[in-house]
Amino acid sequence: MEERSLISPEVLVPRLGEQLVEAGLLSAGQLRQALAHQRQSAAAGTPLLLGDALIELGLLDRPTLNRAVTEQILRLRQALEDANRNLEARVQQRTAELEEALRKLSELNQLKANFIANISHELRTPLTHIRGYLELMQGEGLGDLNEEQKKAIEVSFRATARLQNLIDDLILFSQASHGEMTLTLRPVHLPQLAQAATRQAHHKAEEKKISLSLEIQPGITHAQADYEKLGWVLSQLLDNAIKFTHPGGQVTLSLSTEPKTDTIIHITVTDTGIGISPEKITEIFEPFHQLDGSATRRYGGTGLGLALVREIVEAHGSLIEVQSEIGKGTQISFPLLVAKEN
Repeated sequence: MEERSLISPEVLVPRLGEQLVEAGLLSAGQLRQALAHQRQSAAAGTPLLLGDALIELGLLDRPTLNRAVTEQILRLRQALEDANRNLEARVQQRTAELEEALRKLSELNQLKANFIANISHELRTPLTHIRGYLELMQGEGLGDLNEEQKKAIEVSFRATARLQNLIDDLILFSQASHGEMTLTLRPVHLPQLAQAATRQAHHKAEEKKISLSLEIQPGITHAQADYEKLGWVLSQLLDNAIKFTHPGGQVTLSLSTEPKTDTIIHITVTDTGIGISPEKITEIFEPFHQLDGSATRRYGGTGLGLALVREIVEAHGSLIEVQSEIGKGTQISFPLLVAKEN
């Protein structure tokens, strides 16, 4: 669609001098004479309006000037009304175009979510078969295995576990996209959940030679949360921190309360990793988005992890806060309400 620039109403209305010449009340020469007189008066320190200059020179009388000014005001008013009508029409047209674009985007997102859900469920069946045969072979139900074959089965198990996690993430994302994510809120013992998440991440941290620690402020017990989904969030944040931290670095999961209140628990994951530039922080929560989108990027993943973390945290009525500095690390935290023990 061609984009036209807006024209101000003043452009559509002749200036006073031009209008007087157009109406035959002045000649072009008389207008130049009046303009010269106006400039001379300004140079002498006594500026004049054009109308006053015309009257001083006897080129126009006051009643005629007043009629011309009134006509100019009416024409300007009409031009302004026309400009407003044109602007309203353009705003309505642009609004309709934006609404149509939003509708198409919504349909596209729905199709994407449906596609992801269908594909994810279809992938589960063959993966179940693969894991079943791997378990059968690992138990030597199909014959004895030598040491190399046993190692190959172990590698295959780790690969299928990673694929299972990716499929689970896709299914969870499709549920969130459909508004089908449900939470079962109950008192969750946070120290126990944090310890389980840390133990689960310990192997990855050890492989990368990263120090993984858990810090729990005394007195912290239960928060109101969904046990499984909050556990997934903690695991995802720890995995993400480990992935972007160099060997020899530090990753810490900490639980703390507000200094002046004991009704809020802060869950924080801190790392000494590569960090994120301020302008890129919001991008890390976009689905399927990778800060390094090149074909040779160093860090794997679907780009869904942090998007789902935000969905789950916000479903708990909380908000994620990110503090990061390039080359020094990242801190991701969110608060939860304290719950009474059962």
